[in-house]
Amino acid sequence: MGAMRLTQVTTAELDRLEFHAVRSGEHGRIAAQLLDLANRVDAGSEVTRAELFVRAGEQWEIAQEFERACAAYQRAMDDGGPTVVDARALSAGALLQLDERERAYDHLKRLESGPRAGLATHIHVAEVLYAHDDLEEAERWATEGARRFAGGALPAYVRDLFVELLRIRFRIRTDLGLSEDDLDRRLDEE
Repeated sequence: MGAMRLTQVTTAELDRLEFHAVRSGEHGRIAAQLLDLANRVDAGSEVTRAELFVRAGEQWEIAQEFERACAAYQRAMDDGGPTVVDARALSAGALLQLDERERAYDHLKRLESGPRAGLATHIHVAEVLYAHDDLEEAERWATEGARRFAGGALPAYVRDLFVELLRIRFRIRTDLGLSEDDLDRRLDEE
């Protein structure tokens, strides 16, 4: 039995695969391909093993295969490598789709007790909770993320994420009937 050949995966290759999934609708096939790449990726790859597991999970979710998505997110959590959106947040969303609220909220509690989550993770959690009618928690997550990044100058990419989070937060707060606050006014300045 021969040794498995390790491979490198670039962001451009990942983008091509995901674009093909959107164009073709073959999300399940692309998810399987991403899992295969994750199992073979070299440690020095531009795209990490954990990120490939996360992207596979996202494709499984689009294909409405939430159990498979959860399994891919669990692989990313077990791997522990860096990801754009924390795998625990993504797993919470897939678990909510499966109506497994307790397990989903356990992931969110663990996420909050660990190192601070990035803006992309706060956006994801706020959107998922909003979609599942937990407006108070969605607003709390959006506010926490926005307050954390509100001070100081932000690089353009981070600023775009910050503005996106402010917009989501404003929509949630409007639905909750809350009055405008300093972060809502900050949205007018951006």
